Amino acid sequence: MAAQDRPPPDCPHPSRRRAIGALAGAGAATLAAPAIAQTVQPTVRWRLTSSFPKSLEALTLCSTLFADRVAKATEGRFQIQFFAPGEIVGALQALDAVQNGTVECAHTGSYYYVGKDPTFAFACAMPFGLNTRLQHAWLSQGDTKALLDPFFAGYNIVHIPFGNTGAQMGGWFRKEINTVADLQGLKFRVGGLAGRVLQKLGVVPQQTGAGDIYPALERGTLDAVEFVGPLDDEKLGFVKVAKFYYAPGWWDPGTATNLFINKAKWEELPESYKSIVTSAAAEATAAMINRYDAENAAALRRLIGQGAQVRLFSREILDASYKATNDLYAEIAAGNETFKRVLDNWTTFRRETATWFSIAETQLDAYLQGAVRRT
Repeated sequence: MAAQDRPPPDCPHPSRRRAIGALAGAGAATLAAPAIAQTVQPTVRWRLTSSFPKSLEALTLCSTLFADRVAKATEGRFQIQFFAPGEIVGALQALDAVQNGTVECAHTGSYYYVGKDPTFAFACAMPFGLNTRLQHAWLSQGDTKALLDPFFAGYNIVHIPFGNTGAQMGGWFRKEINTVADLQGLKFRVGGLAGRVLQKLGVVPQQTGAGDIYPALERGTLDAVEFVGPLDDEKLGFVKVAKFYYAPGWWDPGTATNLFINKAKWEELPESYKSIVTSAAAEATAAMINRYDAENAAALRRLIGQGAQVRLFSREILDASYKATNDLYAEIAAGNETFKRVLDNWTTFRRETATWFSIAETQLDAYLQGAVRRT
């Protein structure tokens, strides 16, 4: 080899350069492989049982939209099948079905289970509690989650807020209710802790799944019923039997419905699937609220056209109900430390936000709603 053809002293021989190049290429391929490889996520099949019949489209929209979004976000690898009440378990057995693993998840109202522990009501609705925005604001706070997450874990479930009906109506009555005395002996379908409050005022409360309410009202087993508001109540046909339609539903001021997930099944999910579930639940929640806000007014007009007579609860009834509510909270807290801890947090939040809302939000709403109705 001529001198000018020789490699510099510090440069490997050409054959060695080729060998090093081959090794370097192999190393680069090895290093690059994880960056471009596609991680195949597992195939998951879940069943979701609902406490709400398919005929109530605003309520079930939450479940169907949620399942659709999860499937699309995972390119079909995570499928959630919706089941109406009675197809697997009854409307009010949703919690038990998730807890014992009969199904992986459920859409329900957590206050249906206050018989197990009154603390369940906080995640759904409390009498004289928080409106829709404040309910979700409170549920999203870290200190709230630190209180409620361990409570739900004790029942082998993971809880995610899942829909909201907005403020509900006070229900359908066969007769006018003007005084507390008019409540004596009234057989009333009502959910959550409201039944225990009304019991103090002489009401005989009953908790019934949506599909069983109308037959009981028609037969006279019930004297009055409440469910949600105009959009759902129209479909359930209550106006055919009871004409007096009362407001406000002080026990349902901004009712969040709930996604319960079996804790073991949740922990099996990859983190990406958990994130998809959480995001899909938030989208479904907004969709439910939007549907009620957009359609309740027209449904109310139709109900009035069918003979509904809208009434407001008297100040006497509201004051007596408010006092009975506070008395009940104190009684429960005295014997239930978990309820007391959550109540203290919730009460502080309600007091502080009431101050702010009364200055801006409520004043503007009250003026604007009056002005619009006058013009």
